[in-house]
Amino acid sequence: MQNIAEFRIIGRIGSTEIKEKVATLDVAANYGRKVGNDWEDDTHWNRVTCFGKNIERAAKMAKGDLVHITGRIRQSRYDREGQTVYGVDLIVDRLAVIAKNGRPADDDRDED
Repeated sequence: MQNIAEFRIIGRIGSTEIKEKVATLDVAANYGRKVGNDWEDDTHWNRVTCFGKNIERAAKMAKGDLVHITGRIRQSRYDREGQTVYGVDLIVDRLAVIAKNGRPADDDRDED
């Protein structure tokens, strides 16, 4: 059996950066957090990395789109000036738009 580390994010796109062989998306996910007797949104930003056909999909997405992203977690470690630097990359396997800026993703009508 294969050991795996996976992630799932449902959130809104904050920004995209498209390059020839890689694309990155900053995606905001909100969690409820209790402050005193009230619940408040606690926004967490996640940077995900796309390769291959997912670059084309990411290029069609815009700020504010609600997306569903799944993928794998890749940890890295390297030395910089005698210090060990650790990192975590979120590599996209599947990427889908749930809503385009508040509209369902399959709604093709022009806005008036």
